[in-house]
Amino acid sequence: MNVEGLEIVIEGDRGPVVLMLHGWPDTLALWDAQVDALRDRFRCVRFTLPGFESGRSRRATSLQEMLTLFDKVVDVVSRDRPLVLLLHDWGCFFGYQYAMLRPDRVDRVIGIDIGDAGSPAHLASLTVPAKAMMASYQLWLAAAWRVGGSVGDAMTRALARAIKAPAPPERIHAGMNYPYDIRWTGSHGSYRDRRSLELACPLLFIYGRRKPFMFHSPPWEAGIAAQPACEVVVMDTGHWVMREQPAAVNDAILRWLG
Repeated sequence: MNVEGLEIVIEGDRGPVVLMLHGWPDTLALWDAQVDALRDRFRCVRFTLPGFESGRSRRATSLQEMLTLFDKVVDVVSRDRPLVLLLHDWGCFFGYQYAMLRPDRVDRVIGIDIGDAGSPAHLASLTVPAKAMMASYQLWLAAAWRVGGSVGDAMTRALARAIKAPAPPERIHAGMNYPYDIRWTGSHGSYRDRRSLELACPLLFIYGRRKPFMFHSPPWEAGIAAQPACEVVVMDTGHWVMREQPAAVNDAILRWLG
């Protein structure tokens, strides 16, 4: 299925829709293990974020364009029933924004490893070395986006290799880096209009504790854990929780959705 140039993959033909959004430097293949676990009970929908595809012209997508695109996808796959969002990394950022923009279309959210990243509470929780580390890798990727071409691709792959990103190197390219350029330079409409993270629907938050720093603040985590319909699951993994502990992630998702 094609929506606005995106190739939409739908697996499973019954149950509520679970829309899966990946982040950097991944594609829809990130969710293979989750689709295998969910497809018998849910209709799994996924696509590669615009600009993250291989072999296409480089293009950036603004936040407003991204949210409009999500709305068109939802029109096609779940027009009459709210869906579940399954999110990771930049997919969390975009998915959270969509859930707040269209609460009527989202029943539940599952966020993996990204919470209130970038909020005042999150920044206050980071040490100076952690802030420097976060800024350095993001600025490197923003620079790789600006450089582009084979050099930008090499810069991007070098960082992905350094942080042990699970995506195949041949699928990683500088075109995936535009969210970092927008984040740091304000290009393509900037992200200044993003909403502070306050979801109206239940949230399952799963994160890995084995990282140099967290992408959420302790007060935010405590607030989510205190809400009766929400849950926080901590795993002994790094950032790509669903790749390091797929069975445990799938069990947590199925139990919570059950």
